[in-house]
Amino acid sequence: MRIGLLTESGYPYVGGDAGLWCDRLVRGLARHEFDVYALSHGRQRRDADRIPLPPQVRQVRTAPPWTAEGGGVTPGRRARRRFAECYGELVEALGGGPGAASDPAAGTGSAHQADRFGNALYGLAGLARDEGGLSVALRSDAALRTLERACRGPRAPRTAREARVADLLTVAAHLDRALRPLSLDWYGDDGLGAADLCHATAGGTAALPGLLARHLCEVPLLVTEYGVQLRSHYLALGPDAAAPAVRALLAAFHGLLAGEVYRRATLLTPGNAHTRRWQERCGADRDRIRTVHPGIDAGRFTEAGESPDRADPYTLGWVGGVEPAKDLVSLLHAFAEVRRAEPAARLRIVGTPTGAEGEAYLGHCRALAAQLFPDEAEGAHAVGDNPVSFEEIGGPEVPSLPDAYAGAVVVVLSSVVEGFPNTLVEAMFSGRATVSTDVGAVVEVIGGTGLVVPPRNPRALAEACVALLRDPERRERLGAAARARALELFTVAQNITAFDSIYLEIVSRCPVRRVVLGAAGDPLPFAAPAETHVPVRWTGPTARERIREASGRAPVAPLHMISGAASEGAR
Repeated sequence: MRIGLLTESGYPYVGGDAGLWCDRLVRGLARHEFDVYALSHGRQRRDADRIPLPPQVRQVRTAPPWTAEGGGVTPGRRARRRFAECYGELVEALGGGPGAASDPAAGTGSAHQADRFGNALYGLAGLARDEGGLSVALRSDAALRTLERACRGPRAPRTAREARVADLLTVAAHLDRALRPLSLDWYGDDGLGAADLCHATAGGTAALPGLLARHLCEVPLLVTEYGVQLRSHYLALGPDAAAPAVRALLAAFHGLLAGEVYRRATLLTPGNAHTRRWQERCGADRDRIRTVHPGIDAGRFTEAGESPDRADPYTLGWVGGVEPAKDLVSLLHAFAEVRRAEPAARLRIVGTPTGAEGEAYLGHCRALAAQLFPDEAEGAHAVGDNPVSFEEIGGPEVPSLPDAYAGAVVVVLSSVVEGFPNTLVEAMFSGRATVSTDVGAVVEVIGGTGLVVPPRNPRALAEACVALLRDPERRERLGAAARARALELFTVAQNITAFDSIYLEIVSRCPVRRVVLGAAGDPLPFAAPAETHVPVRWTGPTARERIREASGRAPVAPLHMISGAASEGAR
């Protein structure tokens, strides 16, 4: 079958966990064809920036950079009137008008509000298709005035009525960027309209082209979320990031968009139960949800997993990207208590700062370590000089990621916010006992093979670490159980097998009702006919086929011949 793979600011131009997951999926499903549609928030991507692609990727189409500049068709009078009606309906669903929720940030709103939002969204999509795009209209003064009328309406919530001009400009610019997929030329017979299945690798705006392909071309939509996009938007719209009116309106928009995606998707595949609960809360039908855990390459950690005694018996390890959400401050305070109970204990913090905020946080953690251990703070922070070491992968002590886990007998996760904890799974592959905070999908991943404590509780974290440092048999037991669990649930093979089955389930239950004829004039049920993938030699023509040949029509093998020939080829 032909898969339209939707990505956002990632594959095939950017690496990282998201890009690596997509690459493994495409390479593991070599019998299918893939067309990659990449949404870009930054500069224009070039072919030279792509990672090497396998032959089953037929084409890569990239959206233009999402900036304020760009072309577009100036709409005529009738189109402007139609745009005002649809855009007005959409922004009224966000903050005012009949049926609007009193608190848009609390969820996806009422059913009437969701219907208004969906109808307005598809109305704008139809207008964009007829007019060749909406980029000019979305940036026009008319759009801003329409937004202002909705916020000043009698039914608008108080936060929206208090919006200033600067707040309205911010919201209008955000809606312009978020609705850019409406103006793309991806929905014809040479694009997503020719796919058997559309697979969005994230929710929210990344799934919007798939939502439109479903509405315009009846292509079934599969949405995979390994992190909750809606939750990320809520966290990004904190009190320090935007004014109350901006937060309320944008939270309503992303909540309604997420709800529309969850309701219209053929199937949803969250990566964990934490994400699944968010989807159900936002309107997803439980019967259309299949949990598919991410796949992580276990081969890199085989040596560490098979040699658990390689590390110093009193060394704790932490691995990850350094940022405030990882709560290394609590970890350092917990380790101070560990040192009082076990003076030989050491802590190795292996990670790279995440942006400027991460750099500042790392500096704060270094200063705190020097303050907590003043008698040992002289000299460089290296193993053997100070009980706490700050290291990066690629150095002499930690040449590779598996070495980061192999250098500790207990791996600690101290986060206060976490989605799917990849570092925890890597520690499990390495056969290490773990101590983790109860956040995100941690309990689901651990499943009884490690110790879990409340977040922001240094004393509980310290007690769990000391318990494992003093009991090597328990460490070994937990490490072996963790490795067995990870190999069963979190490998690349299980991830690819799950998606292969889901693809077949969706296409068998929701075939695309397209009218596409082959060279002989017969309708083609799939974009890539399944018969072309059967590696067998055909038998002689049947009586039915001879009649078809005599009438000038191309022969078609009956189903029993296909299955029989395939079985014969297998033997």
